[in-house]
Amino acid sequence: MTRHLTIAAIAATLALGAPAVRAEQFINVLTGGTSGVYYPLGVALSEIYAQGIADARTQVQSTKASVENLNLIQQGKGEIGFALGDSVKYAWEGNADAGFKAPLSKLRAVAAIYPNYVQIAALAEAGVSTVADLKGKTLSVGAAKSGTELNARAILDAAGLSYEDLGKVEYLPFAESVELMKNRQLEATLQSSGLGNAAIKDLASSQEITIVSVPADVVEKIGAPYIAGVIPAGTYQGQAEDVPTAAVVNFLVTSEDLSEEVVYQMTKLLFENLDKLQAAHSAAGGIRLEDAPKGSPIPLHPGAERYYKEQGLM
Repeated sequence: MTRHLTIAAIAATLALGAPAVRAEQFINVLTGGTSGVYYPLGVALSEIYAQGIADARTQVQSTKASVENLNLIQQGKGEIGFALGDSVKYAWEGNADAGFKAPLSKLRAVAAIYPNYVQIAALAEAGVSTVADLKGKTLSVGAAKSGTELNARAILDAAGLSYEDLGKVEYLPFAESVELMKNRQLEATLQSSGLGNAAIKDLASSQEITIVSVPADVVEKIGAPYIAGVIPAGTYQGQAEDVPTAAVVNFLVTSEDLSEEVVYQMTKLLFENLDKLQAAHSAAGGIRLEDAPKGSPIPLHPGAERYYKEQGLM
């Protein structure tokens, strides 16, 4: 009996002296279609978090982008996701027309990142130079109720057009839209992303296209969070001049359910590894630390707020 008590005492001592096992932190990064900008940036972010956060296990999920990402975060099915500013605003308000059945109260902001540019590419033979010229034309507006499609509705409405004024509307991801244009089954595609969109680059390399302008007065009619932007000359093959368009800031969004420490680490690692994000896609060149805590339609997560206070930004 003495022997058993001694063994039990030794076991208890070893147990008390053993380091606590930390729970694994799962981070699902919600992105967009694989031909867009969200996806390569999400892959880079996933790798950064896997290497920089202790006991983190990461995953990248390709989605229909903004609207789906925000709904998944609310449901606890994603830890961080990319979304357009107007989609974030609609989600917080619970705008049913935009794809949100009720206000998504768990959403919290991590950072304002780079702006998305509304980029409308049309086959040169379609004779479209400005958004008003889309009347009667066939247009792909992105996946139904995606952030891109919400942009399309806003832009067309401000230009005095509706879907009924178009020849035909397709609800397709970027790459599929381009394939239809290559086959002359579609005249134009509206894509909301960072500059240097891979699908439009692919199209411009094989077809003569026009990058369609969205005049500043059209953007002004929409108002915040839309701002006037420019697609610089040479962004796409054959684009000889700057083209005015609309821009909307993207956000990285998380859930209030994530701990302050985890979100602090995610925010810190984001800004300590901007070079890796820029290597993944040039759009990340538009991410500025000084702008990160600004303009969010939803509250900042306490973890992100802690980081910005450390940086003297709040």
